[in-house]
Amino acid sequence: MRNTDSTDSQSAAERVDRIIADLGGWHGEILGRIRDLIKEADPDVSEECKWSKPSNPTGVPVWSHAGIICTGESYKSKVKLTFAKGAALPDPGRLFNSSLEGKQRRAIDINEGEGIDAGAFKALIRAAVALNTSGKTPTR
Repeated sequence: MRNTDSTDSQSAAERVDRIIADLGGWHGEILGRIRDLIKEADPDVSEECKWSKPSNPTGVPVWSHAGIICTGESYKSKVKLTFAKGAALPDPGRLFNSSLEGKQRRAIDINEGEGIDAGAFKALIRAAVALNTSGKTPTR
């Protein structure tokens, strides 16, 4: 796995580690599990944190391979995984359950006590990587 260095002294992986640790509880557990599944599905994934702001100084974890695959954000009642080109991806496991009306993005909202089908999720990650590396513009 490659890491994109941040502007401070921490590597991207260390920043994502910090985000997961700071979240703690079920939010941190889910985001940590998702991160592991992404790395299993694509060992060459790049990890970084983007969009830091005063209310969220650590930023948002972003996983990329020839373009953004997905982001991982935590909200009070859910962890949201947003796929940049989700509308163009096959989803036979029917994981997408949010942002379904969008022309480009799709998201997976995971609530406390819910899990995710690891096989279907890794297939979704691999499909996103395949789309990114194909050079094709997504159409829907």
